[in-house]
Amino acid sequence: MSVTLDIRLKRANKVYHEGETVAGVILLVCKETLQHHGIFLSMEGVVNLQLSSKSVGVFEAFYNSVKPIQLISSNIEVAKAGKIPGGKTEIPFEFPLITKGNKVLYETYHGVFVNIQYTLRCDMKRSLLAKDLSRNCEFIVHCQPQKAKVVPTPVNFTITPDTLQSTREDKLALCQQRTSLPKFLVRGHLDATNCVISQPLTGEVVVENSDVPIKSIELQLVRVETCGCAEGYARDATEIQNIQIAEGDVCHGLSIPIYMVFPRLFTCPTLETTNFKVEFEVNIVIMLHDDHLITENFPLKLCRV
Repeated sequence: MSVTLDIRLKRANKVYHEGETVAGVILLVCKETLQHHGIFLSMEGVVNLQLSSKSVGVFEAFYNSVKPIQLISSNIEVAKAGKIPGGKTEIPFEFPLITKGNKVLYETYHGVFVNIQYTLRCDMKRSLLAKDLSRNCEFIVHCQPQKAKVVPTPVNFTITPDTLQSTREDKLALCQQRTSLPKFLVRGHLDATNCVISQPLTGEVVVENSDVPIKSIELQLVRVETCGCAEGYARDATEIQNIQIAEGDVCHGLSIPIYMVFPRLFTCPTLETTNFKVEFEVNIVIMLHDDHLITENFPLKLCRV
């Protein structure tokens, strides 16, 4: 017998805040009358921590600290054992989004080593001869906006061979001799490093001069995830997105705008807890035609207002 089970939330964007009610309907579609042994709905919020391959085996104490952290867990029986008539049936439900004790609902975040996820799961129990049905539905939790006004912290920067803390040379040909860094001068500014997550990161870059033609200028958003405990921490940086803001040897003295939107789910307000941290950085990457790679790093603090 063909039967379809689905979870539909009332909010199209699926975004909720702590203290609100997650409401919707369980949708059942079947051609004939359907016998079942109960329909159950559960809501769960979990932080999953994972170690990078370079950290596994280094800190044995991590294996206790990287267990999933449960933020919220609720279960209800939506319908007792019985029959569902043929056609379309909608069963409404409501779940209060409230934690027990002193737990905090962190914002939904999909990372590499830290993953914060909230899901609804519906299970329909059936007879031994018929397979049980289940359906998952993720909803998004946003942390309560901070009431204090975010004060922009503009940053001016100047990049020259002398200011670079580290440089990396990519050699395309074997036996290519190491050459000294060519002369260049790049100026610019970021309008803020204390960033509102719902607003873009803005600023500008100006290439004043460069002995070697420029191949590309890119803006790289990086997440820095830290997992661990008192015995030690594993800190890993991974790229979220990379935007090319200039291609080829740009005109010297020309202002190049910086504009980057923070992607949903892959970013969240900067988070620091006992067992994990989620931080963000942005890199301005300038690639020269002789394959020199110039990188300037800026830590960012994200918040929601």
